[in-house]
Amino acid sequence: MRLWKKIRHHFESLACRTLARSIPMLSRQRCISLAHLLGTLAFHIDRRGRKVAIDNIACAFGDRHSPGERIRIAHASYRNFARTMLDLFWARRLTTENFSDWIRLEGFDELRSTLSQTNRSCVLMCVHQGNWEWANLGTGFFGVHTLTLAENFKNPSLTSVFSTAREHSGMKIIAQENSMLRMLRAALRGQALGMLVDLTLPPTQAATIIEAFGMEICVPILHAVLAQRANTALVPVLTEPLPNGQCRVKALAPVSFPSDASPREIAQRCWNQFEPFLHARPELYLWAYKHFRYRPRDTARRFPAYSNESILFEHLRASSVEQHPTR
Repeated sequence: MRLWKKIRHHFESLACRTLARSIPMLSRQRCISLAHLLGTLAFHIDRRGRKVAIDNIACAFGDRHSPGERIRIAHASYRNFARTMLDLFWARRLTTENFSDWIRLEGFDELRSTLSQTNRSCVLMCVHQGNWEWANLGTGFFGVHTLTLAENFKNPSLTSVFSTAREHSGMKIIAQENSMLRMLRAALRGQALGMLVDLTLPPTQAATIIEAFGMEICVPILHAVLAQRANTALVPVLTEPLPNGQCRVKALAPVSFPSDASPREIAQRCWNQFEPFLHARPELYLWAYKHFRYRPRDTARRFPAYSNESILFEHLRASSVEQHPTR
C-alpha cells in the first residue's frame, strides 16, 4: 500500500507540475474552454463526488430546484471549480501592469481608505464560491499582500506547487495547522490576512457551529477570534467569473457585530453575507465538498447521506454560548 501511495503521489505531482507549466501557454479563451471540458469530464467520471454535490443541493434548497436543475447546477459547479484551478496556473501571466485586464476589483479603494482611517488590519474572507483563487491573487496585485491560510494536500508535492502559484502576486501562504498564534501576531502588526471561512473542521479543533442553508455546520473560529482580540475588520469578498474571461472580485463592507458578540455569532454574521449570493448563483459554489458532515441528533431537517451523528459535535453544540445566532 505504501508503494502504491508513493507511485500515486509521484504521478499526481508530475501531472500537476505539467499543468502549471503548460496552462500559461494557452490563450485566455482556450484556458476557459479546457476548464469547461475538464469540468464536464470530471462531473461524469467522479460518481462519488457527483452524488455528494447533487445531495448537497437537494438538502440546501429543498424543492426549489427540480432533479434536472440539481444536475445542471452540479455540472456547472464542476466546471467552475475546474476553471478556478486552471486560472490559478494561468495567472502566472498576470503582472501588476496587466492584471486589471482580467481581474476587476470593486470596493477595494473604499476598503483601503476605511482601514487607513481606523488604523485596523483586516481579514479578507472568501468561501468556496466563484474564483476564490483569483480573489487572493487580485488582492496581492492591488498591493495588499496578505498572510493567507490554506489547507495542505495529502501529497506534499502538490502543496508546494499550489503554494508557489498562490504566492505569485506577493501573498504568503501558511498551513492551517497551528496557525492561530501566527495569524494573531500578524494582525496585531497590522498585516492583512486571508482565509476561507466555510472549511469543514472537526469539532475538536478551533471550530464553532453556524447555520448554513438551514443546516448546522462546523466551521473555523479563527476570524472571529482575530476580530475579538486584535480588532480586525472582517471583510467578505465575493467573486464572479465572467464569460469574457474576466473575474469580478468585490470587497463588501466590514461585517458589523455587537461588542459582546460570541465567536459563534460573529462567524454566523460573516456567513450571512455570502449565503444570499449563493442562493442567487448556486452554480458558483463548490457543492462536491462535504460541507454538512455532522448531523444533529434532534433535527428533523434532511441532511446528505454522508452526514453522521457525532458526540463531539453535540458537545460543541451544547457548549456554545449562542444557541440561536443572529440571522
